[in-house]
Amino acid sequence: MDDTGIVIDPQLPKTDIIVLNNIIGDIREARASKASSGSETSSGAATPDDSDEASSSGRSSTSAGTRRGRRTPPETERLISDNGGQNEPTTATSGDWDARHRAALESLEAMSDPKHADFEPTVFVSTDLRDLQLPTAVNHWLLQPYIRWAQGIVRTKTDVVMWTHLLIYFTTTIPSAAYLLLVHFSWTHGVLHFLMQLFYMPTYTLMMHQHIHQRGVLAKSWAWLDRSFPFVLDPLMGHTWNSYYYHHVKHHHVEGNGPGDLSSTIYFQRDNVWHFAQYVGRFYFLIWLDLPLYFMRKKKYELAARAAWSECFSYFAMYCLWKFLDSRAAFMVVILPFLLLRLAFMAGNWGQHAFVDWEDADSDYRSSITLIDVPSNRYCFNDGYHTSHHLNPLRHWRQHPVSFIKEKETYAREKALVFHGLDFNMITIKCLQKDYMYLAQRLVPLGDQVHMTMDERADMLRQHTRQFTKEDIARKFRTTS
Repeated sequence: MDDTGIVIDPQLPKTDIIVLNNIIGDIREARASKASSGSETSSGAATPDDSDEASSSGRSSTSAGTRRGRRTPPETERLISDNGGQNEPTTATSGDWDARHRAALESLEAMSDPKHADFEPTVFVSTDLRDLQLPTAVNHWLLQPYIRWAQGIVRTKTDVVMWTHLLIYFTTTIPSAAYLLLVHFSWTHGVLHFLMQLFYMPTYTLMMHQHIHQRGVLAKSWAWLDRSFPFVLDPLMGHTWNSYYYHHVKHHHVEGNGPGDLSSTIYFQRDNVWHFAQYVGRFYFLIWLDLPLYFMRKKKYELAARAAWSECFSYFAMYCLWKFLDSRAAFMVVILPFLLLRLAFMAGNWGQHAFVDWEDADSDYRSSITLIDVPSNRYCFNDGYHTSHHLNPLRHWRQHPVSFIKEKETYAREKALVFHGLDFNMITIKCLQKDYMYLAQRLVPLGDQVHMTMDERADMLRQHTRQFTKEDIARKFRTTS
């Protein structure tokens, strides 16, 4: 563990390692500036000049911490050193900040630029391409031809992983489900199939998240498959047909966790189990009605009809599989994944929007959070960069770390919240347990947060889970629905 108290998990994507080590340098600058000002003033507090200098150079106003985890191995240490990280405590200058910032940004942009020598497509979610140790012959005759072939199929050359996963689902999920439903059901196969889908569902759902925002993930010449595969795979992964698109793109991102958002958290005390139960229950049992009614209130009658049809026809299809094929297979193949994913959606959204800053509740920076962790960013296409996603829903998933580095001063100035070492579901669990000290210890401090004590951080997080009354909403939000 270094002087910042941070150990970087080597399982993080390399982009996250670059981001975190860049911010480690910011933390050191902020602390060095604080220590220097403390030695010059009797109170130990920063003078206005010190604060202004730190802000203008991106020090205290842009600093942040990183993820706790295992000791970084030598290979990763070299990556850190090469991409803007600092391995020894130093008193940095404004020039150091600028150089470190440029180095991190250039490295991140190069990794997503097909014309750059350091370009690296994502082929598998479990490992970065540069860490994939294969025999030379396998790499030359198998992996590289596969990458070139897949890049002709996917829409973006970075996204070979999308085709990789579609092949996995086509060759495992579909044959297994068909056998259970149409040939023979056994509980052993049924349970194993469900466990397999449980493993697939997070990655598939976030692949579909990219799909619904970008209107596809495959090249135009493969549009027929791009449009058709969700109709086959969605119900096997717990989704109802097209509902994710209607609710998430046409509704949630329009309302932005505000008063008109059916999945808004502001009406609830986010550390209250009973409120969470109400939140989940309403979505579970009434979203089929609430979403069409929302679109009708907005005079979007075609969307209302489509949303109602998608939900109701999906329920009807599940009923038909239960009634006319095999009820046991229908339960394991489509109904149980559906029930589980609905819970996961609400638990995840609760965590994504658990903390809403009372001062500016209508700000994307202050009503959503950023996570730098392995499950969210390695296996779920940088889903942890939720604030970045709300700021620009059309931003490609590989661009979130780039955007974060570019805008880290704004994140700090806007008092955004960044965490390390836990995913959105753990955020939800710890809020419901009221374990704010656990959350405070995993907060990545930005700006003035760097100088807060753990108790102050915990109290800040506690305040951000407050329920909004109707009067509060009328005062705090610029628009209401």
